[in-house]
Amino acid sequence: MFIIENGLVLYGENMEALKANVIVENGKISEITKEKRTNVKKIDATGCIVAPSLINSHTHIGDSLARDVGDGESIERIVKPPNGLKHRILRESESEEIIDSMKQSMMEMLASGTTTFVDFREGGFKGLDLIEEASEDISIRKIVLGRHKSFFDPDAEISYVKNVTKNLLKFCDGIAASGFGEIREDIAGMITEICRKQKKISAIHVAEYEKLQEQSLKKTGKTEVERAINSGFDLLIHLTSPIRDDLELIAQSGNSVVCCPRSNGLLAVGIPPIKEIFDRGINILLGTDNVLFNSPNMLREMDYALKVVRGYYKDYFAPAEIFKMATINPAKAFNLDLGCIKEGKTADVMLVKQISNNPILSIINRTESKNIVGLIKDGDILFKKT
Repeated sequence: MFIIENGLVLYGENMEALKANVIVENGKISEITKEKRTNVKKIDATGCIVAPSLINSHTHIGDSLARDVGDGESIERIVKPPNGLKHRILRESESEEIIDSMKQSMMEMLASGTTTFVDFREGGFKGLDLIEEASEDISIRKIVLGRHKSFFDPDAEISYVKNVTKNLLKFCDGIAASGFGEIREDIAGMITEICRKQKKISAIHVAEYEKLQEQSLKKTGKTEVERAINSGFDLLIHLTSPIRDDLELIAQSGNSVVCCPRSNGLLAVGIPPIKEIFDRGINILLGTDNVLFNSPNMLREMDYALKVVRGYYKDYFAPAEIFKMATINPAKAFNLDLGCIKEGKTADVMLVKQISNNPILSIINRTESKNIVGLIKDGDILFKKT
């Protein structure tokens, strides 16, 4: 048991700023109080914001060893499985190289306030082994969504892929299909059905750029979003180029959407229509996408997202809503008992030096890793700088 004293607490789902103390006991936040405590371990948060730690809802950390490779090439040439540039590099790299680079990315996430990340894990069973080995001595929460090369095989027997999927799910938290340019409809439906029965996550990239939507319409008469919802996927990644009734369909389905604006911007495929998605009541999460393109730093992702949304729409967008996309929104999407500072929640907390009088903007707009002076996960103090 310990108490975090003298900080400015972002309390509850609405991130209300309160001068209060946070008591942590048995891995949970047991009390928010203005009272002091004696005879208990204390963490002095004077001058700090006490905030929920961050959740990175979409990563590909396996390509951490190929940082900034292929800049200026087309997105298909860089990342389209199974023979994109990143996939060739991964096949040609030693396991030790991949593991070391993934470790670096995990440590970077912790240093920038992220205690949970969701990874699209390439490489089948070997890929799952690599991320397990990489995270063995690192106290970070990972949600791993597996993938297998048979998903991309146009001639694969559905019975074989079904067995592979069931076996994969013994070792991971769900399945990460790439996109409808690489996966058959029958395999997509089979994957989501198995995930649903096992209460695991099914996720897929959709509408990442206009060409994919055009190809989908030409081939099937449906958008990628329609196909994803009809197939039963839980989590839709990117949604940079929705068309027709895509947003209404998602709102009706209750699906969550992960936006990756830095990645989309760097690849010149557009900017996700975050305000339009938000205005329809869709649960929006943020992710940093491939480490090949971006650092897995959610502070930078929030900063970019806020500014690009305001610039794109020429309108105000509340910083608190961006912050929720990296905290409470993904906690709800992944059924995690964290994401906000509230009694009974898991104690995943960061202590951030307050730089401005607006605490949320202070985090989004000005905070760097050096300003995060403390990090707590599951009630364990990972670091506390003096």
